[in-house]
Amino acid sequence: LKEENASLRSKINKLQIFSETQADKMRKLEKKLEENKIKEEKEAQDLEAMVQHVEQNLQLMTKRAVKAENSAAKLKQENALLQVQLKNYKMENEALRSGQSASLAVVKQNADLALQNLLTVITNSRSSIKQLVSGAESLQLVADLLKSIDRISEMSEDGQ
Repeated sequence: LKEENASLRSKINKLQIFSETQADKMRKLEKKLEENKIKEEKEAQDLEAMVQHVEQNLQLMTKRAVKAENSAAKLKQENALLQVQLKNYKMENEALRSGQSASLAVVKQNADLALQNLLTVITNSRSSIKQLVSGAESLQLVADLLKSIDRISEMSEDGQ
């Protein structure tokens, strides 16, 4: 009976040691799990902040693009008016050549004014076109960022 008691006590001691080892492992795993949860929450907050920043940039770039489009439309309208004016000046020039109008100096002055107006429109048009191109490139960058965010979130979901 004493031998059996000693054997059972030995088994109990081994089981207690094993139980303590398992409890230690469990505590370590719980601690690691908590650390991972905190890390994932921080990453999610960082990602959310980045998404908000990208959305703000997208809104700003959209406003710029709309402004540039409005400017381009205005310049097109101005260009059309100047083309009509140029056509009128050409007709007046032809009339002068045929001797039906005022002096050659007035025609030259009108032509110079038309040329100045056309050069101004061209300069403004180039600026607006550059703004539109810049806005389009910025929107492409934002789209690429949003695609990469999707890939990041897909990768983090696959990793879990």
